[in-house]
This record gives sequence, C-alpha cells and structure tokens, in this order.
Amino acid sequence: MSVGSAAGDPGYAPSNLRRVVAASMAGTVVEWYEFFLYGTAATLVFSKVFFPAGTSDLDAILAAFVTYAVGFVARPLGGLVFGHFGDKYGRKKLLQFSLILVGAATFLMGCLPTFGQIGYWAPALLVLLRFLQGFAVGGEWGGAVLLVAEHSPNRDRGFWASWPQAGVPAGNLLATVVLLTLTSTLSDAAFLSWGWRVAFWLSAVVVLVGYYIRTKVTDAPIFLEAQQEAEELKESSFSAVEVLKRYPRGVFTAMGLRFGENIMYYLVVTFTITYLKVQVGMDTSDILWWLLIAHAVHFVAIPLVGRASDRLGRRPVYLVGAILGGTWGFFAFPMMNSAHHVVVLLAIVIGLVFHALMYSAQPAIMAEMFPTRMRYSGVSLGYQVTSIVAGSLAPIIAVRLLDTFDSSVPIAWYLAGACAITAIAVLVARETKGADLAQIDAADAAQLASEAKAAVTAR
Repeated sequence: MSVGSAAGDPGYAPSNLRRVVAASMAGTVVEWYEFFLYGTAATLVFSKVFFPAGTSDLDAILAAFVTYAVGFVARPLGGLVFGHFGDKYGRKKLLQFSLILVGAATFLMGCLPTFGQIGYWAPALLVLLRFLQGFAVGGEWGGAVLLVAEHSPNRDRGFWASWPQAGVPAGNLLATVVLLTLTSTLSDAAFLSWGWRVAFWLSAVVVLVGYYIRTKVTDAPIFLEAQQEAEELKESSFSAVEVLKRYPRGVFTAMGLRFGENIMYYLVVTFTITYLKVQVGMDTSDILWWLLIAHAVHFVAIPLVGRASDRLGRRPVYLVGAILGGTWGFFAFPMMNSAHHVVVLLAIVIGLVFHALMYSAQPAIMAEMFPTRMRYSGVSLGYQVTSIVAGSLAPIIAVRLLDTFDSSVPIAWYLAGACAITAIAVLVARETKGADLAQIDAADAAQLASEAKAAVTAR
C-alpha cells in the first residue's frame, strides 16, 4: 500500500488537502442549505400552503413534518446506492451527481402549486421531491467526508475530516440569511404567496458554484489503489450485505454513535422553531436571528472539536458530548420559556456546542472502522439508516409529546434516552485515533487471502 500511505505520512503537504476540503464543503453547504431550508419552511410555510387547515396550528405543522420525515427515509436508500457505486467508481463522480439531483429537486419545490390550486396533488408532489432530495443527501455525506478523510494524514484526520461537517451549519447559516432577508423585506402575505419560493430557486446558483468546485479535485490515492486491486481480483461485491457480513460491529457501533447526535440536532435546529413560535409565541425574525448566531458558533466549534479528537482521542470527546447532550432538554426548554432574548439564544447555542462534541469526530471514527474497498458503503449504512428512527422522527415525536402533555419535560427525557444509547456505543467502540487506513486495508486483504486459502484447502 505504498501509494495509499502518502496520506498517512506525518509530513504530508496540506496544499492539495485544502482544495479537497473546499470541494467537499462546497457540496455539503449546498445540500444542507436546501435540506435546512425545507425544515424551516415546513414550520413557517408548508403547513399553511400545501396542507389543509387542521384543528390547531400543531396539526398542520405535524403534517408538514411527516413530509420532512420522507427525506430521512430516502437517505439510507441513497446512502446504499451511492455507497455501492461510490466504492466501485469513485467518490468524486457520485458527489457531482448527488449535487445536481438535490439541486433540481429543491428548485422544483419552489415551482409547486399550492393546496388551494391543485388540492392533495400539492402535498403528493412535495413528498416526491422531498424523497429525491433525501435520496441525494443520503449519498452526499459519505462521499464528502471520505474524500477528505482518505486524503488526510493519520495524526490530523479528525481535524481535516471535520470540515465537511462544518459545511452543515454553513449551509444552515446561508439558508437562514436568505430566509431572514425575505421575511424582513416582505410582508407576511407576500412571503407566503411567493417570497418563500425565491429561497428555493436560489439553490440553482449555489449548485452551479458547488459543482464547478468539485470538478477540480480527484479521488484519494488510497482509493485509486484499492480500486485497481479490486479490478485485478475481479471483485464486484461492494454492497451493504458484505459490509454487514464482514464488519457488523463497525456498522452497529456507527448507528449507536449517530442515534443521540442525530435526534439532538433536529430538536435544536428544527423543533426549536416550532416550540418558540407556537408554545412561547416568539417572532419569526427573532427566531431566525438566534439560529443565525447559533449556526455561526456551531461552524467554529466543529473543527476545534475535530482537532481535540486528534489530541485527546475520539472516544473521550464523543462521550462528553453524549453526556452533556442528555442534559440539554432539562434546562434549555425552561430557558426558552423565559422568552428573554439572550437566554433563548444561549439555550440554542449551548445545544449546538454539545452537539459539536459528538458530530465533529464522526467522519474520522467511522472512516477508521472500514477498509477502503467498502468504506463508502459502511459509513453510509451506519450514518444514514439511523436517521430513519432518529432525526426523521425527532420533530414528529417532539410535537406529539408537546401536544399531548403540554410540557417540555417528556421531550427532555426522550433526548436523554437517545443520548444514553449513544454513550453506550461510545463505551463499546474502539479508539481509532491515529489509525493508518493503509494498515486497515492490509489487514482486510490478509483476512480475504486467509479465507480464500481456507476455501481452497476445504476442497
């Protein structure tokens, strides 16, 4: 693995790596701009435009969040499909396709007729486009983080691979800026009538920029070497089935690591909008300003925590995040109930800082669980399948709990339980700080050779 080891060299030059990081982040920013835009619009717009009025504001919002969940159901499918072909044909090609797909789906959302114009066809078309959007995002994450992780030196992989994660708050930041501009300059009637569509149409511009940047990078040497070896051996099994068969511990550990983090994120950045708007009665512009500041803090915190995971280890940092995340709901919702602007802002910021402690090290620790030939499939499976029962349901469960109990305490316990599952996963995970991807590939190759030899002997 002489070629692949270049990225593990302590003296590895970072100039090309910075270009790879920029390419990965460009797409991540685009796709999460669009994904967060949908989540925000589900509360502010879609519940009024695409669905019939319910018996309460929460009923219509709940219906909008169900379509929000469709994107999460599609994400694992996208992760599996993109993972299979990304392991076979390369990370770059699949990343370019995912970017075009999510951009087209989001642009078309801005063109949809309303419920008043075409009835139930409106939510049906919205669900279809949401599925395509989620399918594309499902394939995006694995390719984006692996493009960086496989180029990164062993000693700094946590730091460099955390930058695509920072693209998530950057995309959210961009979406929030656009929504703030529109809601501040337009009347409520104009925003609901046509203004919200502008935010979705703007995605076309961002997609073109991201696509151009991604044309300027190549796959990592360690992947190209693994691809060549696979062709020589005529290997074709890069599917999730083989990943589950050969690395079940890695897949299920990744799912556990993802569970609490994913639920917390969507409680903080999506359900918080609903809680502050409906339960506390706060102004939409104020909520968006608080999220704008919180996303900026999140963006700064992620690479700092990534660096800490290189110095202190993946597990200690992650465990602290899981423990602190489990406490957030018990003090954050009472802080929001105060309706004091600074206190509300602090609650949201603290939530995203706690989240960063879990989120930042994910690309490194998951990449270090699998060999190159099935890494895209492995990380996508562990990361995206979990979102079906975690992030997709979190806003729905939280809205239902709030509607049923008229209290935030059950929501706080829900988050605490999710973070407890993640803490257990951290405790059973292996520490991978400083792992050499070439050595992981060599161990995998040795295992394959041993199995082949045993099969021949058995004959």
